[in-house]
Amino acid sequence: MAVIGYARVSSTGQSLDVQLDKLREAGAEEVFAEKRSGTALTDRTELDAALRFARKGDVLLVTRMDRLARSVSDLRRLVDDLDGRGIGFRVLDQAAVDTTTPNGRLMLNMLAAFAEFETDLRKERQREGIEKARGRGVYQGRPASISRDSVAALKAEGVGPTEIAKRLGIGRASVYRLINEAAG
Repeated sequence: MAVIGYARVSSTGQSLDVQLDKLREAGAEEVFAEKRSGTALTDRTELDAALRFARKGDVLLVTRMDRLARSVSDLRRLVDDLDGRGIGFRVLDQAAVDTTTPNGRLMLNMLAAFAEFETDLRKERQREGIEKARGRGVYQGRPASISRDSVAALKAEGVGPTEIAKRLGIGRASVYRLINEAAG
């Protein structure tokens, strides 16, 4: 059984030193570290390497859950993958989270459920606030970031939607939507 550490910070200005020290002190034999955003699981080469390195019976160790994943669904997907491969998961600063024990699995599931519940409540409060502001005429939504006139002018010149999207640095779907709105 090997203990594999994973450390992550979001920006190049942040230091990995504290996480690396904690992971080594906790017995991590191999440590993978990177400076990447945790909002998505894509483009995290060191996390991918750590997951490839881990074998049945090993334990993946992080200092805090948010170092591994920022969303409950991403965390759940990673932990389920580890569990399916017979790899444990432990969190140092939340010592009760240790999927190698029944109590630790229970704690992980409870924390994930509470986090998801809190996210749902926050979204609901935000929606209610937006509706209330709309009712008072205060909230108009996000300002348009795409110039309708620019799209229309390029279209009038005979430029195709793909080229319009490239020139304006926007998505093709947005170009098609604006062209359809203007025609409709």
